[in-house]
Amino acid sequence: MLTIRLAAALFALLPAAAGYAQTVAPLPDNPQVDYAAFAELASNIAGYRQSRLVGFDDFQKLAGQKGVLVLDTRSAAAFAAGHIEGAVNLPFPDFTDEKLANVIGDTGRTILIYCNNNFSNDRAPVVTKRAPLALNIPTFINLYGYGYRNIYELNDVVDMDDSRVRFVKASRDAEG
Repeated sequence: MLTIRLAAALFALLPAAAGYAQTVAPLPDNPQVDYAAFAELASNIAGYRQSRLVGFDDFQKLAGQKGVLVLDTRSAAAFAAGHIEGAVNLPFPDFTDEKLANVIGDTGRTILIYCNNNFSNDRAPVVTKRAPLALNIPTFINLYGYGYRNIYELNDVVDMDDSRVRFVKASRDAEG
């Protein structure tokens, strides 16, 4: 009987709780965070991104061309633990106009990107992420949003032990 009374009392409170939720005023938009613009950008460039996906062989051919930048946007620790030979590290959280310009230079430069999800091994330093959250996606969108248009994204899933990958660790000197 007590359980029925308790349930009835809680049920009676529901309209009051619902009324409270309706009276809370929404917070004003943060002018420095624009989700709608991000979602629109991501939607608008979806087809362009799709056209810039390259297989591993083409990725390697492009990487061998003069002036092409292989950009690794994983953490500095993940990069130090292992990365594609010749890649340059700029962790994704560090993206700003200034830092991108310092690392990449000209907005027309060819940029190649890859992430953990391009490797089948699911072990450090390339532990697989949830597919919708793979770093390639926000990296591509952000580079495009910062004005870089000559971006190519590795599309294949490759074994990092494949001798063609040339995965290397950062030297002690590079670590600081």
